[in-house]
Amino acid sequence: MASEIRMQGGVVASPYPVNTGENLKIIYNGLLAQSGADRVFLHMGYGPSTHWASIHDQEMMRTDRGFETTLKVERPDRINFCFKDSANNWDNNNGMNWSV
Repeated sequence: MASEIRMQGGVVASPYPVNTGENLKIIYNGLLAQSGADRVFLHMGYGPSTHWASIHDQEMMRTDRGFETTLKVERPDRINFCFKDSANNWDNNNGMNWSV
């Protein structure tokens, strides 16, 4: 049964595990959110952690849990992601990024 996964740095992903064709919700309440960012973007791509493919940014919506977005999983590869705000400040989990 799928559930959510809570990761360090204030990140929650659900459902976990997620399959190709399903929607994945990402919630971010990390460093940028805690520092008062007015807008946050999910920066994501597929594949090994060092060679992302299909890279794109997606604006997240502010909610009572932080910033949230939902994306449709388009490839059966690892999903790698980090976050940036409207001032181009980044939270990349100390260079490790996040992945599901």
